[in-house]
Amino acid sequence: MKKKIIVGISGASGAIYGLRLLEALKAVGSIEIYLTISQTGKTLLHDEIADNALDHAIRLADHYYETHELGAPIASGSFLTDGMIIAPCSAKTLAAIANGFGDNLLSRAADVALKERRRLVLLLRETPLHLTHIENMAQVTKMGGIMLPPVPAFYHRPASIDDIVNHSIGKALDLFEIEHNLYKRWDGLKAES
Repeated sequence: MKKKIIVGISGASGAIYGLRLLEALKAVGSIEIYLTISQTGKTLLHDEIADNALDHAIRLADHYYETHELGAPIASGSFLTDGMIIAPCSAKTLAAIANGFGDNLLSRAADVALKERRRLVLLLRETPLHLTHIENMAQVTKMGGIMLPPVPAFYHRPASIDDIVNHSIGKALDLFEIEHNLYKRWDGLKAES
């Protein structure tokens, strides 16, 4: 049986995280992808990646919904999914989720994941953080969500931006027990010579 994963792309810099997530999920082959993208997310796909990045993202999904489509299946808890990943997640989207403000499909689908006790992973792209950001992250965590800011690791010796992006996307896939080879796993410190 295919896993059903909802992907949200919101309006934070780092649209590459959303696109790479879609590419990685598609490569697995046994995942049904449901996608929604905020208006600013669409703009950033274009501005940060390429003129055709939005079309590419939509083609990677099995199902695509505009954020105003609150009647979409992913807006209801009776529609079964394995959870949702928002990559990147803006501070605005985080605030909406933390406070149960589901005025668009992106925040409503996240709210559904939380209320149904499904996995919700947020790749928050904001820095530095002020107290309200931190409190919103804590609130989402208390409700069962997982904060996964795309913070690069260097033990695998990344040689490119792709290596850095792949590490964060691989960490998100790990949380859904989705097998991948996006990064080299930690195997301990090497002995000093």
